Amino acid sequence: MNRWINRVLGWWIQKRIRQIELFATRHGDLQRKTFHNLLQNGRYTAWGEQYGYADIKQLAQFQARVPVSGYEELFPYIQRMMLGEQKVLWPSPIYWFSKSSGTTNARSKFIPVSNESMQQAHFQGGKDVIGLFFHNCPDTQFYWGKGLSIGGSFQANPDNPQSHYGDVSAVIMQNLPRWAQWLRTPPVEVATLEKWEEKIEKMVEITTKQNVTSILGVPTWAIVLIQRILEVTGKKTLMEVWPNLEVFIHGAVSFQPYRALVDQLVGKPGGLYYQETYNASEGFFAIQDDLSRDDMLLMLDYGIFYEFATLDEIDKPFPKTIPLEEVELMKNYALIISTNGGLWRYKIGDTVKFTSKNPYRIKITGRTKHFINVFGEELIIENAETAISQACGATGAIIDNYTAAPIFMDNTHKGGHEWVVEFKQPPTHLETFVQVLDQTLRQVNSDYDAKRYHDMALQLPVLHSVPQGTFYQWMKQRGKLGGQNKVPRLSNSREYVEDILAQLKPYA
Repeated sequence: MNRWINRVLGWWIQKRIRQIELFATRHGDLQRKTFHNLLQNGRYTAWGEQYGYADIKQLAQFQARVPVSGYEELFPYIQRMMLGEQKVLWPSPIYWFSKSSGTTNARSKFIPVSNESMQQAHFQGGKDVIGLFFHNCPDTQFYWGKGLSIGGSFQANPDNPQSHYGDVSAVIMQNLPRWAQWLRTPPVEVATLEKWEEKIEKMVEITTKQNVTSILGVPTWAIVLIQRILEVTGKKTLMEVWPNLEVFIHGAVSFQPYRALVDQLVGKPGGLYYQETYNASEGFFAIQDDLSRDDMLLMLDYGIFYEFATLDEIDKPFPKTIPLEEVELMKNYALIISTNGGLWRYKIGDTVKFTSKNPYRIKITGRTKHFINVFGEELIIENAETAISQACGATGAIIDNYTAAPIFMDNTHKGGHEWVVEFKQPPTHLETFVQVLDQTLRQVNSDYDAKRYHDMALQLPVLHSVPQGTFYQWMKQRGKLGGQNKVPRLSNSREYVEDILAQLKPYA
């Protein structure tokens, strides 16, 4: 039976792999086809009529006529859709909206999810994750068990009961076909519970009695669940609970700082397989197609047209953008997308760099508004993740969470960076941790290094080691518990750092 299933899956997967392999040679054709399909659909919308989609033939016309937009610019159109108006940004009916708070904006964003984006991007992305994992590990047995996924919540739209909104994971779970529901756990009604603590307890109760072979989720919240499972069961490692666990499929935040902790909690000799995905409320973009690499394959047939802007262009009123074939390797770009969900030249807020052009592979390097650049140091998340990882390796530390902010100059003090770090396993010497953190940042970021020269503009970082549970309680107080909410890593303001440290004062 096992051999027969492997053969059937192998045939289906190899067929899809051959299509994916064409990304290397037919990327131009695929993106042109996507571009023209989007234009053809968009001409039958209020947005398309406003910008004259009917007579746009070339990308240059599209770029000259259609503005690059953030959420604020698209919000009036999305609001019309949420009130029930159709054919505003996309021609087919839209009844689902993905709710996202973002990482630098407390206001909720509502991203339209069309049937086309659901099927061609989110669902196809899920199938491709499975297919590419099987391609890497053809002897896998994970399909004999359940895939544990940690979802968000959803609700009816009070302004239009025909539509619903919620975390993208909840939107997807509510619309999964029956066969996909059978493969996952816990049941949708549990996975989408609104109260996070209640959800965790019920997930523990249900899943510890099942044969879980894969985990899908944001690392921070998956760790919270794992720790609770071990606490309830009294087991030392997750392999004692789920001996057939094979793979952790992760996304949304960098996995690099969490890998050592997950390895420790899982306790599997040789470790789990780890596979990264890049999906968001706005679409599904990339998958780690080769588990021996640390980058992801940009998926080119999900109904998404890509443009890119350099970081010095993205905040201009009319930023210059380039198509996929004009990108350069190892250069940071802001990602701009037009999608089959009705987002047109939309600034998603993420930055990426290309590690390969044959095929196109990327790494997520940060957020366009998720950095520290008060002193011209241009510190991005990728720099921070690398430095944290090096400092942990040098001192035996394992971290749970962190955030960082600037220390502003005044008449008597120079500037610097202030880090708040929650350790699962503290470093052998905190001073060494800070020194390695600083040295690594100087190695990977020449602008930071220049400002640190002789403490000219930046002094040695200040680091606060906070008690375990600090970030969890902070997120809880902000109403941000759940798989789709992320701790802001870097900020150009001191809002988050001061809020967290103020929370600790009563216990000091």
